[in-house]
Amino acid sequence: MDAFKLMKELRANYEQEVYYLPKETGLDYIESTPQNDSRISAKCRDAKVEDMWSLTSFFGYSTQTFVLAVNLLDRFLAMIRIQPKHLSCVSVSCLHMAAKVTEEECNLSSTDELIRIGQCKFTVSDLSRMEKIVSEKLDFKSKAITALTFLHLYHQIALSHCTDRKETLSLDKLEAQLKACLCRISFSKAKPSVLALSLLMQEIEAGQLADMLEIAHHVQRHLKISDSELLYWCDLVAKCLSDYASPECSKPNHKRLVWIVSRRTAQNLQSSYCSVPELPTIPEGGWDESESEDSCEEMSSGEESLSSSLGSDAEGLYFPLHLRSQKHRKHLTP
Repeated sequence: MDAFKLMKELRANYEQEVYYLPKETGLDYIESTPQNDSRISAKCRDAKVEDMWSLTSFFGYSTQTFVLAVNLLDRFLAMIRIQPKHLSCVSVSCLHMAAKVTEEECNLSSTDELIRIGQCKFTVSDLSRMEKIVSEKLDFKSKAITALTFLHLYHQIALSHCTDRKETLSLDKLEAQLKACLCRISFSKAKPSVLALSLLMQEIEAGQLADMLEIAHHVQRHLKISDSELLYWCDLVAKCLSDYASPECSKPNHKRLVWIVSRRTAQNLQSSYCSVPELPTIPEGGWDESESEDSCEEMSSGEESLSSSLGSDAEGLYFPLHLRSQKHRKHLTP
């Protein structure tokens, strides 16, 4: 695709991205919820997104599947008030919905396998019911415009002008960094076009690619993204990647997934999940409605987090050490 068509497609997606954003009031509510509250907190949401990353890695799903699943999850959580005990079912439903529209049919995992590997405490019928609820509430058809949409377009535009930079500007690396950012709910407030451009700018500046920096600024002007907005998200991206690259950050342990799918464990999980009763009815009140008087149960202790097994693209290779000492920039490079 030539540069003109790419810029035209970029503009079309930019004009449509607003329709796929989570409600900011709902995200604010989640962020303001204390960790030990009976409602979904930011930490609770972030942990489930990390679990979704683990499952994505294990089943060999694409980055597109993961990013779409996170988009569905955030839009649903920002719209519908749910209890923590339902979050696992919602997140796995979003992942399964995303996989069905982005993956080849032969690569799709079965619902019962998804439930077993995810160590979930709900049934196949629960999952099907939840998928229907999410689909109806979001009016989900088959796509969404996400940061990955723009990341791919930016990457194509950059390479269309600098074909010899293909190895320098790694799309796999950019995708892995996007996944890390999406594990923090704060980045769900960013416009997809701005978040993707922030990641691109971060990588271009790290590699000191002056020719590509000019292309990035051209894209910024084309989309009329202000310097202040881009700088704000560039700084947050830099801090996120710096935190992830630090030795204090818990690194993934891929071996745990091998243990999960051992034959005896799989048999135990099979017998365990088959005996679990269906989840109670989910109240569908929005954020602007009064709080439900029903008490919310804590998440089952049997649902261990898989976040320590995020997969190979979550490792330090894509999170350079120079970010640890990087200071916040005071202005964008012209």
